[in-house]
Amino acid sequence: MTAIAEPTKLRGLALLLNWPRLRATMKLSLVLGFLLGLGWDPGMQAALVRVVALGLVGMLAFGIFEQWPRRLPGWLARWALQVFAVALAMPLGTYGFYVLSTDPGAPHFWQVKDRREGFVMFCILGLLIAPWAALAALVRQKDALAREQALAFELERSELERQALDARLHLLQAQMAPHFLFNTLANVQALVDAGSPKAAAVLRSLSAYLRAAVPRLRNSAPTLEQELQLVRAYLELMQMRIPDRLQYRVHADPAALGQRCPPMSVLTLVENAVRHGIDPSEEGGRIDIEVWRRGDRCLIQVGDTGVGLGPGGGAAGSGLTMLRDRLWLGFGGRAELRIGAQQPRGVLAELDLPAEEAR
Repeated sequence: MTAIAEPTKLRGLALLLNWPRLRATMKLSLVLGFLLGLGWDPGMQAALVRVVALGLVGMLAFGIFEQWPRRLPGWLARWALQVFAVALAMPLGTYGFYVLSTDPGAPHFWQVKDRREGFVMFCILGLLIAPWAALAALVRQKDALAREQALAFELERSELERQALDARLHLLQAQMAPHFLFNTLANVQALVDAGSPKAAAVLRSLSAYLRAAVPRLRNSAPTLEQELQLVRAYLELMQMRIPDRLQYRVHADPAALGQRCPPMSVLTLVENAVRHGIDPSEEGGRIDIEVWRRGDRCLIQVGDTGVGLGPGGGAAGSGLTMLRDRLWLGFGGRAELRIGAQQPRGVLAELDLPAEEAR
């Protein structure tokens, strides 16, 4: 009753006799009984038995009126009913104990001075301590319930935030798919409009690429190795379109290939280099892709020798904007995308990611 008052999820006998409450009641009762027994003539054992019995009576009264009656009048608070019941249980419990401990044929306990004084002492002791112990238990119960509710609200809020982040990430991935596909189909359409004999071969390559790429768009955590496979397929496709104006090289540290990578992140940088760097340049250019594992970081560099960041080119575009959003959703502030000029010309994009094994 006294030191433990957990949120009332238990009901019935399970609530009345639950172990934490019983353990706390026994601890307090034994301490009080020991202190009382030090100066009481009947001795330590008698004091312990009486105080423990009263503690259990108070605990039962506290638990009974914690759940009964189910409905109370509006003017009566349950906590007040519990405290009153515990206070009333002290003299009633003491009376019952003294009546039951009187031998048959012996005088009533109130007719014996020592026993009458013991009865009065236990009544006063119970009335002074038990209601305050009940109040302390109620306060702890309120605090425990408040902490439990706060934790439940925090867990619910975290789950809602996670669901919102997942939904936003899926939306961004869904936006990335048409962004890439529309750009690639526009390249095929340009070949068709120009009557190029390469159009059919490019279209076949595009179909083969899409059969491999589209299922991976739904994968929230592909590996760098899978991402580089898409990059190579894309560059092969682009090289068929502009064979004389595009060269590329891909080099990857084997230790980095199994690391988690946001889907289409490297591909976005490569596509951006082709679209905004190589295509606007009359002489074309070269794209170099480097991937390293450095301790707990993965560094990905995509450099091109296109028109650079001047008025005629640049690294802008909705693809990079969505990529930054996906990096933030996937890694928070632990990932970074840097875009800068490359000498003697071109753009260097660096993707700095935490090294995390893909699941």
